[in-house]
Amino acid sequence: MAFVVLKNLTYLYPTSEKPVLRNLSFHIQEGEFVAVVGPNGAGKSTLCYALAGFVPHFFKGEISGEIEVNGRKSSESTLDEWVLNVGLAFQNPFNQISGAKYTVFEEIAFGLENIGVPREEMKKRVEDAMSLTGIGDLADRSPYSLSGGQQQRVALTSILVMRPRLLVLDEPTSQMDPIGAREVFGVVRKMAEEGMTVVMVEHKVEWIANFADRVIALKEGQILLEGSASEVLTSEALVENGFGVSRYTSAAREAKKKGLWKKERLPVTLDEAAEGFNLTRNA
Repeated sequence: MAFVVLKNLTYLYPTSEKPVLRNLSFHIQEGEFVAVVGPNGAGKSTLCYALAGFVPHFFKGEISGEIEVNGRKSSESTLDEWVLNVGLAFQNPFNQISGAKYTVFEEIAFGLENIGVPREEMKKRVEDAMSLTGIGDLADRSPYSLSGGQQQRVALTSILVMRPRLLVLDEPTSQMDPIGAREVFGVVRKMAEEGMTVVMVEHKVEWIANFADRVIALKEGQILLEGSASEVLTSEALVENGFGVSRYTSAAREAKKKGLWKKERLPVTLDEAAEGFNLTRNA
């Protein structure tokens, strides 16, 4: 049985005229790392809110279809029950900082305090989570004194410390430099390998290709493509529908038109491009 199941999910915001998600259906297995891509307005953030229970428990609006996580339906759970198993890191980390704590350490411990985790266990979990995401040196800093990328790491750590069964990430590296983004993708990959199920909305297709198990491409609230990273991220349908694609895919596609790309599949990453162009050069 799949760990996450969406069945014909349709959702209309209270102030909208047409649904932002339309008859959306897919399955995700436990421990799978699924990336979601799409142009602006595709419904990516709304999908995150739905998986995390904020749709419809917080945002209201009209909803039909089903959302199931680990055999439980969102419609039959309260939001406070749902968030014990599903963690969401928002696109803007500033929206996730509580404002109730003076230091990063206290901020990360805040969720554990609210569910009554014993002090010694709480301390160890916070320290372990900060070590995992590489922010141990920020423990005594104010969350509001941090850069955007540092705040995104704090937001992610605040979710990981809760040990959710399903981790939902809405562009968690949007304010990070390439090194920071790679490190976060590595952390998320490690969590998936340890059994955590991950859904990540992202635009960094090269990192998606390196780390994600599967990719779902959304357009206007519906699935345009679904499959492995190499299948989805090199599809001409992405270009035709206004998606961002890897520079290496674009270069190889033009080379292929001129007979200069010999491999069957187009690249997404630098390593794949280098391998393919070396093959052409040595032919």
